[in-house]
Amino acid sequence: MKLQQLLANCLVKNDISLLKTVTITSITQYIEEVTTGSLFICIANSYYDGHEFIQKALRQGATAIVVDRLPQRPGPFILVTNTERALAQIASEYYGHPSREMRFIGVTGTNGKTTITILIDHILTYAGYHNGLIGTLYNRIDQQFLPAPNTTPHTVELQHLLWQMAAAGVTDCVMEVSSHGLKQDRVLGIDFQVAVFSNFSQDHLDFHTDMEDYYRSKTRLFSRLGNRFGSTPKMAVINIDDPVSSDLIAMTPTDILTYGCQGKGDLQALEISTSATGTSYTISLFDKHYLVNTPLIGDFNVYNALAAFGAAYAIGIAPEQIIQALTTINGVPGRFEIAATKNGITGIVDFAHTPDGLLTVLQTARNLTQHNLFCVMGCSGNRDISKRPIMAQIAVDHADHVFFTTNNPRKEEPQQIIRHMIDGLKATNYSLQENREKAIEDAFSLTQPGDIVLVAGMGPKSFYHQTLNLMVTDREVIQAITQTKTLSN
Repeated sequence: MKLQQLLANCLVKNDISLLKTVTITSITQYIEEVTTGSLFICIANSYYDGHEFIQKALRQGATAIVVDRLPQRPGPFILVTNTERALAQIASEYYGHPSREMRFIGVTGTNGKTTITILIDHILTYAGYHNGLIGTLYNRIDQQFLPAPNTTPHTVELQHLLWQMAAAGVTDCVMEVSSHGLKQDRVLGIDFQVAVFSNFSQDHLDFHTDMEDYYRSKTRLFSRLGNRFGSTPKMAVINIDDPVSSDLIAMTPTDILTYGCQGKGDLQALEISTSATGTSYTISLFDKHYLVNTPLIGDFNVYNALAAFGAAYAIGIAPEQIIQALTTINGVPGRFEIAATKNGITGIVDFAHTPDGLLTVLQTARNLTQHNLFCVMGCSGNRDISKRPIMAQIAVDHADHVFFTTNNPRKEEPQQIIRHMIDGLKATNYSLQENREKAIEDAFSLTQPGDIVLVAGMGPKSFYHQTLNLMVTDREVIQAITQTKTLSN
């Protein structure tokens, strides 16, 4: 493709008349991928600055390089104001603007994005739509499941994925939209028809400068919604029970459908009843009522279902069909998933990795247990360290005994992570066990009939089992324990 065509939507701030007709064979922001004919886009963030690799990119054969500051040496440079925005514009052009072939539903918020996205995807499939999904657990094109390294893929990977979806005839795409993806303009150029907001609380302060920066990144999905008159009608679906909802509503320039469980909202859940096998409630929408019985457990999943209902309703699916779809979903992997039940003892796996998320699942588990609630949890390495002691305090406050262990330490020492968690902790109802599978075993060794063991932080992700020398999930460890050992009677 000619460079001039790739730059069609970019404001170039230097003379590139000699470069316009050159041919580009690939585009990338990663120096490792630069080959002869590549267009290298220099992205700068707190971890990496592509400008430091300009000379290396030229040696590897880059035809041209997009920068936000010109090097002292002359070269085939294209100067723009913001290379992240330019990357999104270039990537979309390179793949033929695939997002124009689909309708998009974007889901953002601190907790619940994955479940809401999968619920919407399930409803659309049930209703006969040809839809795809982009999210934390996986990306899906029709019946093809692809790995998902990031919640929202990086810009070039995202446009390539959308190109694959368009080629497969996908007409509707449901996407988890992370704060990283919004702040880094990965989704720039995607015309969302529906934007869904779940909730807002502390997370990702290793990436964002503060909570305000984190929040403002989230709001981009809504402040940019529906600004074009004459385009397809847009709608925002917003959790009105969340404290930031009024601010979010004020900045959203389109129709808004609100939902909640506290007596407010266009879409409400009434008469909620939760058990160990599911949840029943009545949905009220504009004075019409619909009875729901779903295997999804907990009040937080009622919110998730309301959000999914609102998104599906916004694109024209009948309420009755939405209700039918919600009753047929079996659950979401690693999201309050009952991994095993034996002798009256239940093991539950949940991805809870934020203070609010952990509090919510602990409260839900407490309401289900007849006796003791044990919690196994850890915090991720090289991530927001300020939430570690907060989560530890929540755990000891709401569980009878907590086993602090590793999660995904990445490049950080596991012992240091655990020290951060228990720093200043005055409670005594906890144990330390760095070995995650051993921590789970220790928790089950204390159980009696009626007890619950909640294993939090990893969800369906795998970790290294030191004894077996292989990768396993929390669910697999729990099932192995309950199948091979006789639990307390």
